[in-house]
Amino acid sequence: MNKIDKRSKLVLTGAAGLVGQNLIVELKAQGHTNLVAIDKHEYNLGILHQLHPDVQVIHADLAEGGRWTDAFAGAACVVQLHAQITGKHTELFTRNNIDATKRVLDAIDQHNVPYLVHISSSVVVSVADDDYTNTKKSQERLVVESGIPHCVLRPTLMFGWFDPKHLGWLSRFMAKTPVFPIPGDGRYMRQPLYERDFCRCIVRCIETQPEGHIYDVVGDTRIDYVDIIKTIKQAKGLRTLIVHIPYGLFHFLLRLYAMFSGKPPFTADQLKALTAGDEFHGIDTQKVFGFCQTPFADAIKESYCDPRYSSIVLRR
Repeated sequence: MNKIDKRSKLVLTGAAGLVGQNLIVELKAQGHTNLVAIDKHEYNLGILHQLHPDVQVIHADLAEGGRWTDAFAGAACVVQLHAQITGKHTELFTRNNIDATKRVLDAIDQHNVPYLVHISSSVVVSVADDDYTNTKKSQERLVVESGIPHCVLRPTLMFGWFDPKHLGWLSRFMAKTPVFPIPGDGRYMRQPLYERDFCRCIVRCIETQPEGHIYDVVGDTRIDYVDIIKTIKQAKGLRTLIVHIPYGLFHFLLRLYAMFSGKPPFTADQLKALTAGDEFHGIDTQKVFGFCQTPFADAIKESYCDPRYSSIVLRR
């Protein structure tokens, strides 16, 4: 295993997203000082720059060629975080998960960057069949077949600071509405992964550079969707009424909402994935990376009640 100095240059693609924002907090907390953040989302990149003026930020679309590739010169490691997660059109997923990745891999090869940490997703081993799943499978395959020394991390559904979607959106929605709808009985088992715990895994991979390893990183708490909602409600001290809606009606309402929203916070495809019945089996983070995961209730409280970053929300 190679090891890198904490002053070594690290390049993060898709750095202004959920994982990237949390990863920069964690990297700096662990003493890393030479960080380059690349992202095409101007508003989110602005948040990153405001929070971390010491980090070099580059506003660039990775699916297009440009001077952003120069930033890879002299890098000890690239962390590939960029991903299209939601969207209405296949072309968006192809452009941002496949085309952009090809350009990043070319830049790594051109500048002889010795190591890549690729952030994949648990969906690549799930039963889901949608644009996100299929393009993430292709993206991971590109990395594995690239010949670049690398490791792959496959996280499950994540939550934490800065989250504009998923549990973050549900948390904010619950605070605004007197009634919170749940599809069916809500007994859909989830294994949510706390973002800060996942970032600790990434930092360990950056520092030790295990070659060719694939890590399935799963939240070690198995909890039903309805109980996640109740945990958020309790952590925030809310009095919101939780109401169960028949699955078919819930699905219809999501499709109807998507007709009027360019970026629906929760889609019919995500509802299907929620109820697909996947159960993931991941690594023991204590044995592999040397730390125990944060208890779920504590992680929820820190995510949505901690004054440091809980009020900062990214745009989608």
